Amino acid sequence: MITPAPPLVTARPATADESATAWALAARGGDAVAVDRFVRALHRDVIRYVAHLCADPQAVDDLAQDTFLRALAGLHRFEGRSSARAWLLAIARRAVADNIRRSAVRPRPADLPDWERAVEHAQPCGLPGFDDGVALRELLAGLPEERREAFVLTQLLGLPYAEAAELSDCPVGTVRSRVARARATLMTLLAEAEEEARTPVSSPPAAA
Repeated sequence: MITPAPPLVTARPATADESATAWALAARGGDAVAVDRFVRALHRDVIRYVAHLCADPQAVDDLAQDTFLRALAGLHRFEGRSSARAWLLAIARRAVADNIRRSAVRPRPADLPDWERAVEHAQPCGLPGFDDGVALRELLAGLPEERREAFVLTQLLGLPYAEAAELSDCPVGTVRSRVARARATLMTLLAEAEEEARTPVSSPPAAA
């Protein structure tokens, strides 16, 4: 009698965060392939977050590179207690803060906040009505900075609320409140913009 083979057990696919964390842990031992995959997995998120924080559009790439140099230098201290992405974004925040302190004595260009670049190719989660990043970018500019950061972290970068709270150094409930208020404000502004677009423009009176 042939005994039937046991059913195959399929492993749960790793999430992007789990994969990045696994590559970070593997990279601690000097695995060049793991280092490359760790950087590739999180490079876009670092660029977006740095762009949100940084007021100098010319500095974004340099700050992203600085973030990864710091991370790779300190990778031996990473133990995987948080996701590699949360750990890396915390390093990015410090890199931006250090750059701002260094730049404080120099005149700053009157450029628009470079966090706008973070939304050019990303759409918010579950927030309809935006045809492209430009509309969202314009509306985000009107939000208070703390609400904008909470919205960018959770709705554009997809960071869990707990990790966004850790990065922002505030309770999770505060992040949820900021995101809810940001979403409500954005929806109101969007509705007003759509209503304005539907309102016909009155023609000037004809000359006598």
